[in-house]
Amino acid sequence: MSRPIILGVVGNSASGKTTLVRGLTRILGEEHVTRVSADDYHRYDRRQRAELGLSPQDPEANHIDILTQHLLHLRRGEPVLKPVYRHRDGTFGPPVYVRPMRFLIVEGLLNFSSETLRSAQDVLVFLGPQEELRRAWKLKRDCTRRGYTSDEVLAQLDRQADDVKRFIDPQREFADLIVSFRAGATRDAEHLDAEVTLCDSLVHPDLSPLLNGRDDGPTLEPHERGELLRIPGGMDSDHAAALEQAVWEEMSFANHLRIRRLGEFTVGTDLHRSDSLALVQLLVLYQLLTAHAALAVGGRTDLVGSEQRKPASGADSALHA
Repeated sequence: MSRPIILGVVGNSASGKTTLVRGLTRILGEEHVTRVSADDYHRYDRRQRAELGLSPQDPEANHIDILTQHLLHLRRGEPVLKPVYRHRDGTFGPPVYVRPMRFLIVEGLLNFSSETLRSAQDVLVFLGPQEELRRAWKLKRDCTRRGYTSDEVLAQLDRQADDVKRFIDPQREFADLIVSFRAGATRDAEHLDAEVTLCDSLVHPDLSPLLNGRDDGPTLEPHERGELLRIPGGMDSDHAAALEQAVWEEMSFANHLRIRRLGEFTVGTDLHRSDSLALVQLLVLYQLLTAHAALAVGGRTDLVGSEQRKPASGADSALHA
């Protein structure tokens, strides 16, 4: 088997990583995707971190070296014995045997924090939602699934703020796509606005014929790192479908995957769908599928060279300051 195509997704806690990845996994097929959470490489359990005064966002609280080693093994098609961190109670479980499939998705807090880690991943996505939105997501998730009280979550958010600025935020400088979801006009989860920076480190699908033509539609404007795509959460569904169609037409070799819908997410037990989430997932999917197609016919496997991944603002040194 040829090596897996590796997607790295980085963002602060409760930034939407799992929602984005779950949709991609559903489209690609569970049997073709290996998922790795970098949270499994925490150095200390929840109690130990509290005693030491460390946050999960601090590189000192994580086995970055072991994550790097495992990712390089998986990239070569070699299995690893991966640690397991249990979010429900903040303890470690027994390690699990993991082997790479056609696609490997790594989501976490710090997996763009070194050049070696970054160069092992083909497509780098940074999630930086509106902070008010992220805090609401974190409160809901941690109180319902991870055993925290609302006071504990709010106190944790305040304690971690400095580490987020020092260690998480600088990683956006290395991303190929930077995604920020924001509350839309209706302020409901199905109609979030999205801003996507399409960085020129990768070739993105051409959406220009379908943009800038309607007041309520997406727009595309120049950005210092490429282009900025603004997707209004309240755009017309027919226009959103036309945009999706345009991207699918640029990867006609993958039409068989269209039987599964993008943009679906759950709130509690209720299933919802968001056009803006679907378009973001499709833009990431485009990169994964075109990379896989290139690899399958013997094309380049190093989609982005190390020189192209150097940030313009010295973010690498900031990560380790």
